[in-house]
Amino acid sequence: MTQEHQGGGRGWSAARKGVWSRLRFTSLRLRLVVVFGLVALTAAVSASGIAYWLNRESVLTRTQDAVLRAFEQEMQNRAGALPEHPTQDELQRTAGQMANSSQRFTVLLVAENPAGQTVYGSSGGLNGFSLGDVPESLREAVTERQKVTSNNKYPHHLYWQRIVEDDTPYLVAGTELIGGGTTGYMLKSLEPEAKDLSSLAWSLGIATGLALIGSALLAHAAATTVLKPVQRLGTAARRLGEGKLDTRLRVSGTDELADLSRTFNKAAEALEKRVADMAARDEASRRFVADMSHELRTPLTAITAVTEVLEEELEFEGGGIDPMIQPAVRLVVSETRRLNDLVENLMEVTRFDAGTARLVLDDVDVADQITACIDARAWLDAVELDAARGIHARIDPRRLDVILANLIGNALKHGGSPVRVSVREEPGDDGDASGGSVVIQVRDHGPGIPEEVLPHVFDRFYKASASRPRSEGSGLGLSIALENAHIHGGEITAANSPEGGAVFTLRLPRDVSAAESGEKSGDAGDEGAEGDA
Repeated sequence: MTQEHQGGGRGWSAARKGVWSRLRFTSLRLRLVVVFGLVALTAAVSASGIAYWLNRESVLTRTQDAVLRAFEQEMQNRAGALPEHPTQDELQRTAGQMANSSQRFTVLLVAENPAGQTVYGSSGGLNGFSLGDVPESLREAVTERQKVTSNNKYPHHLYWQRIVEDDTPYLVAGTELIGGGTTGYMLKSLEPEAKDLSSLAWSLGIATGLALIGSALLAHAAATTVLKPVQRLGTAARRLGEGKLDTRLRVSGTDELADLSRTFNKAAEALEKRVADMAARDEASRRFVADMSHELRTPLTAITAVTEVLEEELEFEGGGIDPMIQPAVRLVVSETRRLNDLVENLMEVTRFDAGTARLVLDDVDVADQITACIDARAWLDAVELDAARGIHARIDPRRLDVILANLIGNALKHGGSPVRVSVREEPGDDGDASGGSVVIQVRDHGPGIPEEVLPHVFDRFYKASASRPRSEGSGLGLSIALENAHIHGGEITAANSPEGGAVFTLRLPRDVSAAESGEKSGDAGDEGAEGDA
């Protein structure tokens, strides 16, 4: 895959993540839109359902009443004019006449002819409306003779029922003439009304959909109006967390969000003042340490010169120093050297804290640099070196020497001999060795580092044992080594080897030029952050 394709893939992935972050179900905007949509959908569906039900009953009732009145009227006028025992031809002719009414329904007439036989007359012909098309329950109700009372003046009534045949709704009605004689049944298709109701249902469905879309747009607009101050507050909080303590919100209005913006501004102002005070005190503390270190260097220089003379007198046989005070002189010499190292380390730490430490880069052979460090401190007999020559890196030789001296010296002092120093190369991400890293491991054969001590080995002035706060070291060596690794763009880690002993791993880039430029800009940013945080 080419670099352009990789970049395009990353851009598409970032865009997809951005869209998903805006649409994720934990988004307040999406939840508002969903709630508005559900409320609108519930209201629209309820209103549409009620409207459809009311219109359906109104349409069907109006059509049904008109058809039943017309059928009842036709039964009274035309069927009532038939003789008590009509012939089939008379029934057929009357049924046709009844079917030609304004409602255009199908009619079936049933009676007994003069011979006592049951005859039928249908407006639909022989294959039209028949008695089998009438529900049995309706036939029984029509033919059943009711008891005549004061509340029920007629033995027969008009009965009706809605049925569905082949997905088509029909209205079926039947009645028997008062006094006996002809029984009539009517069949009326309700398909036109069903089509009208279907069109109404579609219209209500479309109206519901439009209401849902409108509510979603309204919810989005409302969410934007409500959430815009919240988004501004979130952006301001992120800027505040990034160290931009001068961030403030523009306040407008008198609502709760305006009160929240005012509270944020007051909190940011108080935080900026407090951090500024802390930064000023921290700067004063660093300046005090730097000034104190500089002031101590002058008397220390004189004292160091005197102690060197005293040390020479101690080594000179037959010297003029009384044997009784020789231990005290040796103590003064060692403590003066320790104090001198402490002052130098404090000055180095002050430079790191102030961001004034800079690299002086040079192309060095890592193996030669390690050998020079070991040889200068007479550690050749106690250190095993596993480093092939020809591994070059562009780094600061002096700061690398400081790192190695602290790591190897710490291993010799607190670990066990022999101390083994190994060097290897790690290629870069693109497989180019020149853009990779140099890894230096310093391993001792001591008891290792206690697990509770491992997270603190690079802390300043940290003592592994509180019962022995005094030692030959200043407690700053490993901290200074780590700072020197960081200024190279590298890292130091501490761990325990499975075979025993502690292992310190130094990882530095092969070419620190890019890291140095980034470090310089980072130093400026750190100084600004220290001023703000």
